[in-house]
Amino acid sequence: MLIRYGYDITVTCAQPIPILTMLTPRPERSADVRSPDVVVTSPETATTTYLDLFGNVCRRFIAPMGDLQIWGDGTLEDSGTHDPAFWDAQEIAVGELPDDCLIYLMGSRYCETDRLSQIAWDRFGNVAPGWGRVQAICDFVHQHIIFGYQNARSTRTALEAYEERIGVCRDYAHLAIAFCRCMNIPARYINGHLGDIGVPILDPMDFSAWIEVFLGGRWMTFDPRNKVPRIGRIVVARGRDAADVPLIVSFGPHVLKSFRVWTYDVTDAQPPATQ
Repeated sequence: MLIRYGYDITVTCAQPIPILTMLTPRPERSADVRSPDVVVTSPETATTTYLDLFGNVCRRFIAPMGDLQIWGDGTLEDSGTHDPAFWDAQEIAVGELPDDCLIYLMGSRYCETDRLSQIAWDRFGNVAPGWGRVQAICDFVHQHIIFGYQNARSTRTALEAYEERIGVCRDYAHLAIAFCRCMNIPARYINGHLGDIGVPILDPMDFSAWIEVFLGGRWMTFDPRNKVPRIGRIVVARGRDAADVPLIVSFGPHVLKSFRVWTYDVTDAQPPATQ
């Protein structure tokens, strides 16, 4: 399967300010790229990229005063299969976990493990360890939170999502991550593209958040927001929670003027006519 993905974002700045973005798929998918991920700014602005501590592609530049359009577009090849399930995957004892997994057991900005620990053990302590326990956590979060873009709040934490029972995909992810960590299961936050491939189109396309959990010696995908397995996930960034993987960070005030995202199957699309 070929998937075209991209974004068109315009911000307005009252003065020149430094901006950092995380909008490019991670390097692990570089071998799948069939059309390079081209990034264009208007007006033209010099940009540079680097990899952060989590291996995410970060782009930095100085936004000029006024409107700045950031446009990116690319195509990559995907297996076209649904998210796999490994029901026999087992939890790994903390003492046997790889060193780089331990950070994903700790509390973080949006995942207050200290305040959710007792709730987690009361709800999931009697569930058999392994894939089934993580799925039980995701199923609970899916049922517990009511989704709605009008419910978005950038400061909402996992505990607040649990108490308020409303949110968007990042809130589902934060609560599921916090519960997993409370049960001594490493879990990390994922931001990326997830188009409506193989499912009804219900909402305008957007960047999505889901989670990865360390079971059976590898990281595995879970999605507490979308309960059914999905096709065509494109990971843009990984981190402890949303604080590590912001789409746009400005070191000064800016206003988001427009925001558009696309992700769709172009396997059978005809190539554009030569001009």
